[in-house]
Amino acid sequence: MLPRIALTIGDPSGIGPEVVLKALSDPLIAPLARWIVVGDASMLKLGERVTGLPLQSAELHDPGILKDSANFQYGRLDAGCGRAAVEYVRVATELCLQGEADAMVTAPLNKKAVTMAGYRFSGHTEYIAELCGVTESRMLLSCERLSTVHVSTHVPLLEACRLSTARVLSTIQLGSDAMKLLGFEKPRIAVCGLNPHAGEHGLFGQEDERYIAPAIQAARREGMECSGPHAGDAVFLQASRGGYDLVVAMYHDQGHIPMKLIDFEGTVNISLGIPIIRTSVDHGTAFDIAGTNQADAHSMKQAMRIAARMASTRRATAGLDS
Repeated sequence: MLPRIALTIGDPSGIGPEVVLKALSDPLIAPLARWIVVGDASMLKLGERVTGLPLQSAELHDPGILKDSANFQYGRLDAGCGRAAVEYVRVATELCLQGEADAMVTAPLNKKAVTMAGYRFSGHTEYIAELCGVTESRMLLSCERLSTVHVSTHVPLLEACRLSTARVLSTIQLGSDAMKLLGFEKPRIAVCGLNPHAGEHGLFGQEDERYIAPAIQAARREGMECSGPHAGDAVFLQASRGGYDLVVAMYHDQGHIPMKLIDFEGTVNISLGIPIIRTSVDHGTAFDIAGTNQADAHSMKQAMRIAARMASTRRATAGLDS
């Protein structure tokens, strides 16, 4: 049986509906799962006019939030669209928690539009974690050449520098588990240092030896193939050339910048530390090209491929365990 995967269309004012329709029209993507599109039918109809592609190879789950498209405009910050985008995520999450979907894939939303709708919102990952009743979550970025998991993401840099061995170790563990779902039997994990040159033996800071090194040692004791702390300015190049399967970054930009340089279009965002599988495109709503049929669906296709792979692996593993 194919996995059942929910797809949210994101902020309707952006390119989300367009990339969902384009991805589902790909004959290599459609057979990978039983797709459930979560979004308003009125917004998808507008997307169909833009792309010339009807909704196909998928079931529609319409929450009925935006029924009237008379005043709709592409590329505009709109509180109603922000509210709808959040509701699509909530509905897809509930489908996963209730066992009606095996995974979810999210199209981009706009944080400003969500804030205009009255929500306190720092990101998809954090919001889904809250819906799942989880207090700690992590973000994994993955492309064909490399994967990176972050100890912290959407927090001020000063707060990100307040490390703990327990949090670093938990991040390594979550990253290792995710890589196994992606097909790596024993992933090779490199852990970044926080400071320049990973602290240079305490010359540039104590955090690397005080917090990061003990977490690496604990991961090794658990049987993980883990090394570091490595200098952040060199390890990503080594990993992208095949030296490692996963890099553990200490903060948002340390991991995001190299990943987006390596493969901006093909990088997928994967949420860890939650009881459901969730992947996402790693680009924004692209208001500047929304409604013009210029959006590239490559990242959405990659997110759908990875969600299908992870969901299939989890189902197979569950079958073996039972």
